[in-house]
Amino acid sequence: MKKLTILLILIASIVSTAHAQLFMTKNAFVNFYSKAALEDITADNNQAYSIIDGTKKNIAFSLLMKSFIFQKQLMQDHFNENYVESDKYPKAVFSGAYTGDVTFDKDGVYKIIVKGNLTLHNVTRVIELPATLEIKNGKVSGNAQFTIKPEDYNISIPSVVRDNIAKELTVTIKANYIAH
Repeated sequence: MKKLTILLILIASIVSTAHAQLFMTKNAFVNFYSKAALEDITADNNQAYSIIDGTKKNIAFSLLMKSFIFQKQLMQDHFNENYVESDKYPKAVFSGAYTGDVTFDKDGVYKIIVKGNLTLHNVTRVIELPATLEIKNGKVSGNAQFTIKPEDYNISIPSVVRDNIAKELTVTIKANYIAH
């Protein structure tokens, strides 16, 4: 009887894994952009990790703050040392869920709403944003754009450079996922 129970558990596990809709990437693109009077600031990070669980409608992101690359090394140094303090707070993490129906085995563009917790600079805030998942030839890609305020995450901008950095930063995310 024990062998039959173990066999049934194994079969159930295999069947549930076969129907799981897990999609992952280790190189999602995250950009932030600050438009200010003196100069625009942009930084790119191509090393964000992300996972989508299509069965549970969960989505998560994690990235190292030091992986943002700026046009000027001095901007990058100030960002890491003075603003986000990336040695002290090395990661930004998002964990949440999405609403909307997505059929992962059918090509199409699916508009979704993503809601969850964004933790940055040791501050966690709930964010909600529209996003798009596109299924094409069995491949999943995701896109989103939203704004954040550094002050909402206790990121202090010294008054001497305050006018050089926008009060709201535009964050753009693009990810190409692989089924797992």
